[in-house]
Amino acid sequence: MVLGKVKSLTISFDCLNDSNVPVYSSGDTVSGRVNLEVTGEIRVKSLKIHARGHAKVRWTESRNAGSNTAYTQNYTDEVEYFSQKDILIGHERDDDNSEEGFNTIHSGRHEYAFSFELPQTPLATSFEGRHGSVRYWVKAELHRPWLLPVKLKKEFTVFEHIDINTPSLLSPQAGTKDKTLCCWFCASGPISLSAKIERKGYTPGESIQIFAEIENCSSRMVVPKAAIYQTQAFYAKGKMKEVKQLVANLRGESLSSGKTETWNGKLLKIPPVSPSILDCSIIRVEYSLMVYVDIPGAMDLFLNLPLVIGTIPLHPFGSRTSSVSSQCSMNMNWLGLSLPERPEEHVVRIACIFFLQHHPAMQK
Repeated sequence: MVLGKVKSLTISFDCLNDSNVPVYSSGDTVSGRVNLEVTGEIRVKSLKIHARGHAKVRWTESRNAGSNTAYTQNYTDEVEYFSQKDILIGHERDDDNSEEGFNTIHSGRHEYAFSFELPQTPLATSFEGRHGSVRYWVKAELHRPWLLPVKLKKEFTVFEHIDINTPSLLSPQAGTKDKTLCCWFCASGPISLSAKIERKGYTPGESIQIFAEIENCSSRMVVPKAAIYQTQAFYAKGKMKEVKQLVANLRGESLSSGKTETWNGKLLKIPPVSPSILDCSIIRVEYSLMVYVDIPGAMDLFLNLPLVIGTIPLHPFGSRTSSVSSQCSMNMNWLGLSLPERPEEHVVRIACIFFLQHHPAMQK
């Protein structure tokens, strides 16, 4: 686009952290500047900003309508969290090209401040998924007479807090299962599995301690394993589209017939992942720990233990400051990580900055 005398139009946020990353939560004030640089005098009808936050899902499915007839069904839905507009220069009507009401901007750099409050009601955490997203942005539009408008959009990140120190997320998760294998008319002994974790809520960077006992009374060699899975669920028009992906896993020792293996706090570390999204009507992001026994030639024996990935870490003995500070120190190491095919990683990379921004005492 040829801008003419408009050299640049940029948006900057008034960030409270040294990394200049715009991160907010519900109820926060978002402020910043629209920066305009011109190489000569220009006339302006208006300079507007539009701040918006919304969740959106979209996917397609092939349908068969009979012999030799197929069509594509589109599924879309959207939830708007907020939409605010403001005029920094000029007036509302942009279709009026009369000479009246124009503003003259002289050559040089100019700044125009903006500010708005995010709703106090819960907002979904920023997210980029396979079939949907949660996005927040500010868009600036510069309108001049007889010229196309100059537009710019800049995103910012929102974290909706999940405090894992709530009683429901501190409760242990456990389960027990067994399976008997059959070969023709002969049944071998059972394979039994029991597993337990200390709580349901964790934050990225923590390691889950897995306590498990696997007893192999079958005639086969089996392998105990554990894995963390993320499940993305998208909803539109009464339908659901689900995407499940592996987040982290571990493998135990092969277990021959008649042997037992015990895990006394075997560690599985949670890598950088986005927090759980539980309150959005069209997008859910959930996690689970699967502890299972890999059985060659048969269906695996498995236990699913639900997880919630939060934003406020565990604070033992009532000391949130020390816990969050420790977690942030760990999180700072994530900023240089690169995890392929994980579009929500940018949200996690700035989690620590968000903690420091909202807990200034920990910066000392």
